[in-house]
Formats: sequence, structure tokens, C-alpha cells
Amino acid sequence: MLIHPWDAAHDDAEWQQWLAAHDFGQLAVNGLPGEAPYVQPLHFLYDAERAEVLAHLARPNPLWKALEADPEVLLSVVDDYVYAPGYWQAMPDAPPEHGTPTSYYAAVQLRCRAHLVDDPAEKADLLNRLLDHFQPEGGSARVAAGEDPYGRMLSGLRGLRLEVTDVRAKFKYAGHKPQAHERIAAGLANRAGPRDETALAHLRRRRLQRP
Repeated sequence: MLIHPWDAAHDDAEWQQWLAAHDFGQLAVNGLPGEAPYVQPLHFLYDAERAEVLAHLARPNPLWKALEADPEVLLSVVDDYVYAPGYWQAMPDAPPEHGTPTSYYAAVQLRCRAHLVDDPAEKADLLNRLLDHFQPEGGSARVAAGEDPYGRMLSGLRGLRLEVTDVRAKFKYAGHKPQAHERIAAGLANRAGPRDETALAHLRRRRLQRP
């Protein structure tokens, strides 16, 4: 992912706060020799204090052999993306039709070392942590190895603990075109399409917080 200086996160707090509100992404795993990489959509829990990601997948998933051969993986999370027409981006002294179309988006990529979790008790603990995150209201029994209703199902899945080793974050919201911000902001506000409001908030926030 190319990150220009004006698109980089201003500090760790920016990407951490954004990621805290996201828990679905794509896990990229190097394929075995002669195979294409695996890209697995999945829900996950990012634990900032432990710098780790928790997830689980079904045991028949074909990516396990590739993970065992090469545990270096990348978790990619993208959101708040919109298309920006060229005429929004034109400089104030240029005709609108001379502007360049582009995309705005926020993205965080976590480079990780994967640790596979197969011990039943450890899997149960991992699944309970995921349940606490995704279903804080309760309503489901706790997972315990060897106990109903979920204990017998533990053998059908494997847990994933992803140790975060590097982070790349990008907030692409016209940071290099402050002269065009008012036109872009007006375009997003008037269009009011899916994710336009969130993209507009990023544009305004980053303009105010620009180093």
C-alpha cells in the first residue's frame, strides 16, 4: 500500500481509534509453492493492550497448511471509502473539468505472525473473548471444553492468535489539496451517499489536525 506523507496517520492514536470501531477485514496468507495467496474475509478482535488479533476459522479451511508453512500474514481493514469525481478536485483557479477523479478511504494493515490455537481450553477462552466482544448483551452459553452445548464443536475449528509486528495506516482524504477542500466538502455534503458523511468527517478532522 502506497502511503504518501499527507495520507499517513498523524499518530498511533488516530489509527488505533479508527480500528477500535472495526472488526471485519481480510486476512492475506502466502500460498504454498505454485499456489495463489489466500485471502480470507473474517471477523476479528483487535486487542490493543496485547498487540494481538483473535479470530477463528473452520478446520476444513484450505489455508491452514499455508499458514503452518509461513505464519507471516497481513490483516487488511478498509472502510469509509467513497468515489470523488474529478470536478470536486480541481484547483480554484482551474476549470472543474480539469480535476482528477480519485478515491478516498481509510485503511489499516496489520502485519502479524500467526499462532494456531488447537488446545481445547485455549480455544474455549479465545471464543469466549470473541463472544464478549461481538455479543456483549449475552444470550449464549459460555464455551467450555468438553461441556455442552459447544464443547463437542471445538474440534471442528481452529483458533488464530495474530501477533502484530508492524502497522501501516492510511487516511486518503485530499491531504495534499487543501485549496480544494471546500469544494470537496460541499460535494460530499450535497451528494449524501453511503459513507459520504464519514468521509467528510475525516476530511474536516484531518484538516484541523494537520501537523
